[in-house]
Amino acid sequence: MPRFAANLSLMYTEYAFLDRFSAAADDGFSAVEFLFPYDYCATDIRKQLDANGLRQVLINTPAGGGDPVSVANAWVDGWRGTACLPGCEAQFRYGLELALSYASDLACPRLHVMAGVMPPEGDKGDKAASLACYRANLCHAAERAAQAGIEVLIEPINQRSMPGYFLNRQEQAHALRQEIGASNLKVQMDLFHCQIEEGDVTTKLRRYLPTGAIGHIQIAGVPERHEPDTGELNYTYLFSLLDELGYTGWVGCEYHPRRGSVPGATTAGLQWMMPIQHTQCASGFGPPT
Repeated sequence: MPRFAANLSLMYTEYAFLDRFSAAADDGFSAVEFLFPYDYCATDIRKQLDANGLRQVLINTPAGGGDPVSVANAWVDGWRGTACLPGCEAQFRYGLELALSYASDLACPRLHVMAGVMPPEGDKGDKAASLACYRANLCHAAERAAQAGIEVLIEPINQRSMPGYFLNRQEQAHALRQEIGASNLKVQMDLFHCQIEEGDVTTKLRRYLPTGAIGHIQIAGVPERHEPDTGELNYTYLFSLLDELGYTGWVGCEYHPRRGSVPGATTAGLQWMMPIQHTQCASGFGPPT
C-alpha cells in the first residue's frame, strides 16, 4: 500500500507548528511535508524531524519575495509563485537559493516550484512571454537543484482553488517537462486538483506513472478537501491502482481535517488510514527515500 506523508501546513493545526511533528509521529507517520518552512530556523525544524524519527519529503519554494520580510509576507500578500512572471526573475532566484539551503539542511529531496498567478483578465500580460520566463526559470532551477541531488517538481493546480494559476492541466506539465528534458524535473500530481480541473484520474495515472515522470502524489477528498474517505473520488480503488502501477513514492495528505482545529481533530479523522497502516506493518516493506 502507499506510504503517506502528513502535510503539516494543513493537518494538526490544533498545535503550534513545531509541535505538529511529534503529533504526526504519534499517529504513525514516518514522513512529513509542508508548504513553506521560511518562518522557522532550519535547525529547529531539523531537531523536530530527528527527535521524532521523521523525514522531510517536500517543501515549496517561497511564494514570492526578494528578502526575508517580503518572503514572510508573500502568501498573505497574494503571491503564488514567481516562476512565470517576467520581471520577477531576481525574486525567483532569491527564493530558489533560499529553498535549496533549507532543503539541504532538512535533507529534503524535492522542491515544488510554484508557477505563479497571471494578471487578471483585461490586464493580462503576454502569455508567450510568461511561458518563456517559466521555461527559463525551470531550466535554471533544475540545473541548480541537480547540483544538490534534488528534484524540482511542478504542480498543475485547479482554477477554482487558485484562479489565474499558470499551470492547470496534467498534459501541460508533462509536455513542459519533456520539452525541458531535465532528468530531475518531475510532476507533482495532486489528485484533488486533477479531479476538479479535468477528471479522468485513473486514466491519467495509468498514462503517466509508468513513465517515471511523477515525482510526488498528493490526496484530498473532492470537493471539500477533507479526508480522502469522503467525496467523489474512490481512494480505496486509487490506492490499489498505485500498487498495481508500482508507485513507490510518497503520497502527501494535503487536506483540511473535517473537524477543523479542535483538539484531536486530525487524529480523529485518520480512521481512513488505519487498515492501511496495519497492512504496512505486516508487510515489513520499508519506506522509500
